[in-house]
Amino acid sequence: MIVFDLACDNNHPFEGWFGSADDFDLQAKAGDIACPVCGSVGVTRQLSAPYVNTRSGNRQADESQMVSVANAAQALKKKFIEHVLSHTEDVGHRFPKEARRIFYKESPERAIRGTASNQEVGQLKEEGIDVMAIPGTPAFPEKLH
Repeated sequence: MIVFDLACDNNHPFEGWFGSADDFDLQAKAGDIACPVCGSVGVTRQLSAPYVNTRSGNRQADESQMVSVANAAQALKKKFIEHVLSHTEDVGHRFPKEARRIFYKESPERAIRGTASNQEVGQLKEEGIDVMAIPGTPAFPEKLH
């Protein structure tokens, strides 16, 4: 497992854990990594100091534990996406408009999901409307792995 310092195209810093540099490259290219602050998928690796493990120990056990944590994270992500898909209404590209209508009580309150540009997400947040980006393209539960 490797930890990278990352930043989105809006300069929000965060970190990500990956099995390898190639894993990061594949996920970034697919749009599966999103900024936790603004939801942007324009993510790049930043310069960072390397981590050197100086303690002697069972490297195989350490790697097994890291793989176990990574698998648990994937399972949690799958469960989260399944929950979102089954407990929200998909309003598609109407998301910004419908989020505003709900916020301003012009439409019944309900949980919705859809698509919005980074600019639209920023505008919604500036208005005080809570929105959260889900990294990557949401898949239907039966297609998750």
